[in-house]
Amino acid sequence: MRVGVGSGNPVKRRAVERVLESSRGRDLAAERSPDPTTVAVESVPVPSGVSEQPTGHAETIAGAENRAETVLDAGAYDLGVGIEGGVARFDGAEELFLVMWAAIDDGSQMGRGSGPSVALPADVSARIAGGEELGPVMDDVLDTTGVAKRGGAAGALTAGRVDRADALATAVAGALGPFVSDLY
Repeated sequence: MRVGVGSGNPVKRRAVERVLESSRGRDLAAERSPDPTTVAVESVPVPSGVSEQPTGHAETIAGAENRAETVLDAGAYDLGVGIEGGVARFDGAEELFLVMWAAIDDGSQMGRGSGPSVALPADVSARIAGGEELGPVMDDVLDTTGVAKRGGAAGALTAGRVDRADALATAVAGALGPFVSDLY
């Protein structure tokens, strides 16, 4: 089974690999591939079709769906996976949150799932409201570079208790639901 991940970010690819290496992922490969022992996960950088800093659930979901559809069209993949991080608000909460959405497309159906949400500190939220992007803001706050390709904002804001790859894997596992559960 060939799976295209619509991003060049190694953390996003690792999140998909974690889900597909699970027993349910292997079951999916057995159903969809002539050689169920081989699951190839490939990074395919594609545009999200949304702003660099998606704001709101709708835009973040659209970015994930666009990536999944575009990567599926980019090669001979059995599944296209799109993962998008954004910022959004929730009814009943004042804070701005980091949100993560994944979409999986096989050409006939689309699955969607979200990862954990983490409240952003007020100073980070203010900078995002001023037009900055979360990744560079976190790099600046942490005085480093490449946070998005390592533990991510989720890892930094939880002192490593939420690993970015694990958080994204939760979104991917949720998006995989329609492909592995008879309840859909």
